[in-house]
Amino acid sequence: MPCALTSGYTLDCKDAIGGLKSVLFIEFKNVTAITVTANVVTTITKAAAKTFYKYELAKETSQFTETVTASAQNGTTFYAQSLNIILNKLQTAIRNEILLLAQNNLMAIAEDKNGNYWLLGRLNGLDISGGTAQTGTASGDRNGYELTFDGQEKELAIQVASGIIAGLLTA
Repeated sequence: MPCALTSGYTLDCKDAIGGLKSVLFIEFKNVTAITVTANVVTTITKAAAKTFYKYELAKETSQFTETVTASAQNGTTFYAQSLNIILNKLQTAIRNEILLLAQNNLMAIAEDKNGNYWLLGRLNGLDISGGTAQTGTASGDRNGYELTFDGQEKELAIQVASGIIAGLLTA
């Protein structure tokens, strides 16, 4: 049976925390190969002179979610990925970068606060699906951008080996 279960689930230590620290973006078309070993991404090959760009995120503002969508009648299952990020401070440079993010199909690596990296948009990419720019009203309100990126994948996000991250940030 090709879909046989292989293990159960046991409650683990309560040592995980929520939230994202950063996200890395690259144009989907500029990733030429991905190597997966034991269900972990061990190599990402980029087109010549291309790089992932790192966006640092303010504490407790950003997340990614994956929603399982299945149809027993059609025999289909896919995973809707949604990445929501906050970029504080309205600035021309950020505005210009958002325009470029919106024009591209992207691949992203989300770094969670547990020190894990997760690849989003691996097979089909992510597209910006919405967002806002706001000044806020009161002095303590957010002045900045909220962006949402969505994608649909055949599998849940896969973990990326932390040892390859530094190499992805160079051309």
